[in-house]
Amino acid sequence: MIKRLGAEFIGTFWLVLGGCGSAVLAANFGGDGNPLGIGFVGVSLAFGLTVLTGAYALGHISGGHFNPAVSFGLWAGGRFPARDLLPYIIAQVLGGLFAGFILWHIASGTATFAVDPNAAGAFASNGYGSHSPGGYSIAAAFLCEIVMTAMFLVVILGATHPRAPAGFGPLAIGLALTLIHLISIPVTNTSVNPARSTGVAVFAGAAAISQLWLFWVAPIAGGLLGGVIYRWLGDDAQR
Repeated sequence: MIKRLGAEFIGTFWLVLGGCGSAVLAANFGGDGNPLGIGFVGVSLAFGLTVLTGAYALGHISGGHFNPAVSFGLWAGGRFPARDLLPYIIAQVLGGLFAGFILWHIASGTATFAVDPNAAGAFASNGYGSHSPGGYSIAAAFLCEIVMTAMFLVVILGATHPRAPAGFGPLAIGLALTLIHLISIPVTNTSVNPARSTGVAVFAGAAAISQLWLFWVAPIAGGLLGGVIYRWLGDDAQR
């Protein structure tokens, strides 16, 4: 169990550092219109690549969840024991927080670095209303996070099914997370992962922390929904 939790810590650390790091350090590098900035597409790819590489590197140790919503979804899908939920979630949140801590210190290495706690997406944080990149309402943000996380779980459970093509699971999962970000960055700055949201919110300021509840409740609800849906869909496939 210690090694499994270590893998979840490292995998979540990598996801938050790589994904949120791309948003903080590279998305708008050089200012608006600078061709060196990677933008939404680059950030989306960064999140997908962190999951893809992390799953290939660590999935055989812990299952490669790196996300409390995924752990809940795998439990709902009959793939993960309830007794391991709390330890996994603690390891994931600690990994996310450590990544946020490291990212803060890297970003602080330039004199121009500053976080406006009232700005949408401050320090790669998630938000709704005035803290949504596109100004989307709380209802739109909640629905988006539930649906995106549910579909993420459907892909995860399907791609890792015993009858799915062997060895391609991490690729499908990484591409799914990329697609999710391409869709939903304007809405919530894309969470679908409470550990990712928590890891940067504590450094982004009071506004991000005050909205953090949604990025726990909606992704976990979506994860549970996706797990239940795929458990129903996959019953015949498992017999």
